[in-house]
Order: sequence, then C-alpha cells, then structure tokens
Amino acid sequence: MMTNTPTERIRELHRLQHEYYATGATRDIRFRKEMLRKLLGAIQKWEQPLYEALRTDLHKSEQEAFLTEVSLVTGEIRNHLRHLSRWARKSCKSTPMQMMPSRSRIVREPLGCSLIVAPWNYPVQLLLNPLVGAISAGCTALLKPSPYVPNVSRVIGEMIGYTFDDRYIAVVQGNREVNAQLFDLRWDIIFFTGSPALGRKVMEAASKNLTPVVLELGGKSPCFITDGANLKLAARRLAWGKALNAGQTCIAPDYVLIDKKIRDTFVDEYFRQVHALLGENPQETEHFVRLVNDKAFERVASYISGPEASGTVRGGRMDPATRYIEPTVVLDPAPDSPVMTTEIFGPVLPICTYESLDEAVAFVNGREKPLALYFFGKLQVGKDVVRRTSSGGACINDTIMHIVNEKVPFGGVGNSGMGSYHGKLSFDAFTHERALIITPRRLDLPFRYMPYKLYKLFRLILG
Repeated sequence: MMTNTPTERIRELHRLQHEYYATGATRDIRFRKEMLRKLLGAIQKWEQPLYEALRTDLHKSEQEAFLTEVSLVTGEIRNHLRHLSRWARKSCKSTPMQMMPSRSRIVREPLGCSLIVAPWNYPVQLLLNPLVGAISAGCTALLKPSPYVPNVSRVIGEMIGYTFDDRYIAVVQGNREVNAQLFDLRWDIIFFTGSPALGRKVMEAASKNLTPVVLELGGKSPCFITDGANLKLAARRLAWGKALNAGQTCIAPDYVLIDKKIRDTFVDEYFRQVHALLGENPQETEHFVRLVNDKAFERVASYISGPEASGTVRGGRMDPATRYIEPTVVLDPAPDSPVMTTEIFGPVLPICTYESLDEAVAFVNGREKPLALYFFGKLQVGKDVVRRTSSGGACINDTIMHIVNEKVPFGGVGNSGMGSYHGKLSFDAFTHERALIITPRRLDLPFRYMPYKLYKLFRLILG
C-alpha cells in the first residue's frame, strides 16, 4: 500500500521548485545535457530493480519491460542529447517591409515548473518520457506515479531521489486525493496521461490558473479488416497488439470491424496466432501480463460473463486469484453494450461485422475520436479510410508501432487527448516560443508616427 505524501511536503516541493527555477540554473544547455546524462545513468543503474518491480506489479517479463518501457526512455534521452543544442537555438525569421530595419527572432524558453502525472499501465515509460522533455526544455518537474503499481512507484521514487536535487526533480506518491492537491497548485504546465474522465478534471483544475496542459488520454481504438487483407499477417499483428501488456495499452486495438465474408476464417486464424505467441495455455508463459488489480479484473471479466455481457464468447478462461484472463474474442456484441462503449483495457477483443466499408467508417465516425486507428487490407483502401476518419495516430497493416518512431508525434485528438510528444515534440511540449524583435537605435523611420504624413506613399508601396 502506497502512503500519501503529506500535504505540507507537497507544498514545500512546489515552493522549492519555483524558487529554484527562478534562479535560472535549469536554462543552461550544458546543465540540461548533464541532467539528461544523469537520468540515463540512473535508469541503467536501476534497470534490474525496475524489471523486478514490473514483474511483481504486472507480471511483466524483462523482455517486454525492456522493449515497451526502458528502451523507449533511453532512446528518447539519447535522441535529445544528439539534437538539443539545435532544438534550443534561436531562429531567424524574415521581417516585413513595414518593420524595416528591425530583425525578427524566435527564442525558445522553458515554460517553467512542470507537473507530470502518469498511469499504471506503462509506469516507467509514461512517467519518464515526459520527464525527458521537461529536462530538455529547461523546466523543473514534480512527478506523480500511479499507486496501483506500488513497487514500480517506490523504485522510481528511490531512483529520482538518489539522482536529483528535489528542488529540481522530485517524486510524490499517493492516490487521487494527492492528485487533487497537486492540481490545486499553480504550475506552468501539466502533463497528464490517463483516462478521458480524469483528463476532464485535470483540464478543469488547470483552467483556474490558465495552465497549459498536455493530455494523453485513450478511447476505443478501432481496427478495420477488409477482404483484401492478408489474414494470417493481420491476425498475428492484431494478436500481438492485443496481447501486449494483456491489452492494458492506451493504443491497443479495442474492437474489430471486419467484412462479414471473412470473419470466421479470421477468428480461427486469430487464435492460431495467439497460441503461436503465448502457447496453448497463455497462463503458463512468462510473457503474458496480468490485470493490474481486482477491480480491473472484475470489470474486464464482466464483459465476458457478467449480466451486461453481450455477444458470443470464444475463450474466456479466467483465474481470479492471479487476475489472469486469457485472450478472448466476443463476436457480434450489441453496439450499446459495455464492451462496445467502454475502453476495455484488457485481453478481450470484440469483433463486429459489416456489409460495406462505408458502413464501418460511419460507425467509427459516429463515436468519439480514438487515440489510434488500425487498418488491414490494400494500401489505397487503407489510405482512403485514414482520410475519411480521425484519430490520434494510425497504422496501415500494423498495430501499436506508431508509438515507436520518435520522429512522428504521439498524442490524441478530441476525446482522446490534446498535445503530442516524442522526440523534438517532447522538447516543444515544455517550451514557449517567444517572439523577439530587435530594432536599431540609430535609424528611426517616420512613417509609423502620427500624424502619418507619409501614409499615402506607404500604402502605395505595400499595395
């Protein structure tokens, strides 16, 4: 059980970080690079304890933890170390004739003191990746990990406390009461990853101080499978995307829309690929994560066997004692059933059929904009589906992988979030682009001054 950080300590850290930021120490590029190297070294030093904590809290294997958590953060750090000097450099912009002989610049400065709140499903990556952006931009950071993964949160707290001065970067622990206390304080930016429902509360709290927010939320990410798809490939990549972290991924495929003619063939192939990945009994493999807590288990289990369950179930074996639910398919659930209206966050995959692709596109467009959208089939058809829909990110003939490329933005749209990060966009998220006009003192053209004697000539020149 994670103990809440006392209110007095939270307020003290808030004050200390504002005072430290005011000294200007964090703005120096050499300092930022040194802190990035310290974070990289800390992760390497604490890597094994992080793996052990992830195993304890989520039954996550070291291999999956490295691929989906640690490697993404260390890769992000190295990318920032390579490019930070260029990203932070002021840039020259052209100056219009009426402003001559002034010069125009953009100066990139840190927003200031940041609050970063992370969820439990990828508790290392989703807390430390935004921190890389905060350090790179020159901000201070107060980090709030999730209480649902107490061992990971404890290790991260120890790692950050050992590595950084808490006037600069610190960790606070606790439940939603602590979140509420943090959101009541004035920050220069809040970076929040979580559910749309909590995202609304964050935005409401931030509005009191007009604090900018980056909201990485979620939603029901659809997957189109057309009759032009390679069904074996589609099944394999979809099974992997849904099995990863046992479906507890904000960009996991949440439901399938498939051409009616190929549904049964696809479902058979899907289970063949699940077993190829996880064995005939996924409960026995070390590579299949468990549901995070009893509440999450009961919620996901209700989609299979509860009173509001809908559709025909294939799979569905469960073990409440270990919070295990095997990869499961729900065929033709009712559109208004909980499994089709709630983000599943588990290894349950609803599969709905369509007669025409237009019908499937209309179904997706009639719902909130998702964080991700997936398509399997012919390339040109996939491009057309992407053009006719909206989502935070999308993949054609793949799942999940758009999060891996640090050169493309990761973020939501509408109900699935606002703002984006990864690579330079992480730097940008914590940075203010400040306009700077430099005007010489010796030359002072008279046309802009009252009583505008040269107005007609000036207007003629400007056209």
